[in-house]
Amino acid sequence: MPGKGVVITEPTVVAYDEISQRIIAVGKEAKEMIGKTPSEIKIYRPLKEGVIADYKATLAILRHFLNKLKLTRFFKPILVVSVPAGITSTEKRAIIDAALEAGVREVHPIKEPILAALGAEMPIQGPLGNMIVNIGGGTTEIAVISLGGIVAFESLKIAGDKMDEAIREYLRRKFNLAVGEKTAEKIKIEIGSALMRQKNNNHLSLDVSGVDLISGLPKQIKLYSFQVAESLQKELREIVIGVKRVLAETLPELVADIMERGIFLSGGGALLRDIDVLVSEQTGVKAFIVDDPLYSVARGTGKVLEKIDLYTKLVQSHL
Repeated sequence: MPGKGVVITEPTVVAYDEISQRIIAVGKEAKEMIGKTPSEIKIYRPLKEGVIADYKATLAILRHFLNKLKLTRFFKPILVVSVPAGITSTEKRAIIDAALEAGVREVHPIKEPILAALGAEMPIQGPLGNMIVNIGGGTTEIAVISLGGIVAFESLKIAGDKMDEAIREYLRRKFNLAVGEKTAEKIKIEIGSALMRQKNNNHLSLDVSGVDLISGLPKQIKLYSFQVAESLQKELREIVIGVKRVLAETLPELVADIMERGIFLSGGGALLRDIDVLVSEQTGVKAFIVDDPLYSVARGTGKVLEKIDLYTKLVQSHL
């Protein structure tokens, strides 16, 4: 909210009771239920790969968050929504319709790399090449921005959620161990790494509990950071290849700027240990993690909201 900054931060998760046919929990409360519900309660993630996969559940989430802000019935807010750079006109229309139906006055979908760069205080309005790699939950947005516009970009459907899936698959394959979504996310956050080698072989470890796929009984293993890095190699390779492709499509003058200024990493995925080292080694360009990467896109939306008139051109040109 303008002047207040981040007032709500919650996951986009909905719990739905199929017997009573009503939504029983939204956000953090619903996420706590993942992997623990009886058969009649279904957990939905209505936003998949950065776009709406379930319209009704998305509408419920928007209404829930707007109600939490205790806005008066007569005050209809302006909403700035972060969308993938490769969004289609149909996907964009669904976001606008859901927001208007939820009770907002105006809705401005803006491409995620622009918002991430604004939130990271990058000088995107000037005639300079700025490269941002925003690794979110559903998508990784890679873009080169100059003079307030996107010059080259790639929107990959590989990000935090796919990394969690890769960790679960690795544990199944390597240890015959089944774990839930929340456990995989915990592993990624606590001991996840982008590099299989560690300084002085100082590997982090974590005791991981799950179900043995052969005996069906509970089982616990000790997992190390180099093993988590091994499980994420395919996803990390795709992100690096995406970065290289965007660099190859960028004008030489802008590439020279990027060589000098570096590649900036934002989003929750930028918190993965040594991901900046991996990108630097694979591209030959120094990579930096922006301050507080998890909230860079949120901060960018805030900047647009606070000076909506100043950013009108930006808002219109990047729809």
